[in-house]
Amino acid sequence: MTNKQQNRPPGSEYEGKAFTFQQIQESVYMAVGTGNLVVASNGAIVINDDDVLVVDSHISPASAWALREEMKEITDKPLRYVVNTHFHFDHCHGNQIYGPDVEIISHEFTRDMIVAGESNKGKTYTTMMAGLPQTISDLKAQVSATTDQAERAELERQLQIQQNYAVAADSVEPTPPTITLTDQLSLFGGDREIRMIHLGRAHTGGDVVVHLPGERIVITGDLIVDGTPYMGDGYLTEWIGTLDNLRELDFDVILPGHGQPLHGKSQIDNLQAYISDLLSKITDAHAAGTPAEDAAQSIDMM
Repeated sequence: MTNKQQNRPPGSEYEGKAFTFQQIQESVYMAVGTGNLVVASNGAIVINDDDVLVVDSHISPASAWALREEMKEITDKPLRYVVNTHFHFDHCHGNQIYGPDVEIISHEFTRDMIVAGESNKGKTYTTMMAGLPQTISDLKAQVSATTDQAERAELERQLQIQQNYAVAADSVEPTPPTITLTDQLSLFGGDREIRMIHLGRAHTGGDVVVHLPGERIVITGDLIVDGTPYMGDGYLTEWIGTLDNLRELDFDVILPGHGQPLHGKSQIDNLQAYISDLLSKITDAHAAGTPAEDAAQSIDMM
């Protein structure tokens, strides 16, 4: 067994590639999962003169390890910094693979939440973990039932992916960041400035965006995504204002925590309109004395 194999975390045995690297500019890439390994969120890679900064460590040690290994295809420079955009499990549960030569940066709220064990909680996390055994059981039953060889091969592949994730998830030891910020922290290397900014509460109480002013790129985590973000830990009455602050930054491209790159600022307008409409409906339901469960059933969130 090679040293590389010995250092593989549990659940990191997969076929093909775990990520594709979409080149946004010469030294900036968005890392998107291929589906061969559960990674759950996008990442970003910023290649500096002497080192590399990665945004988000994904859903498990296995997925963080896969990114670290596969990004050697695009750079031989050492990984020096990892930014956690927020405390949700699909963005920070790979932190434990990094040694003392890698600094993990986040908002102080994010660190506090990870230390308190909150990355292992929440509706999305508990639903996903609770449903995983049944997903595996269902896939096993489908493998046994099918007589089509191509279908069997695909079902077996999906089964292996889910079994890998079950093993990987079981190995997670939530690991807090080593450097925190309150409002803003900048790194300088050569001609590049990398700004880590807390624009206000929105998706969580400690959202951080990574702004590359020279490249006119902003990496947002789940503050804004290609679609509708999860709002279970959100601050709806503050989110719109935080998006106003995002709009004030100089950028042409958004690299979101989920989905494809976004060009321009129209998605900011779309999300603000969605949240405003949702808040209006919630306010009206509350004023009418509608029970929360009934309001949740009646409000159209699409």
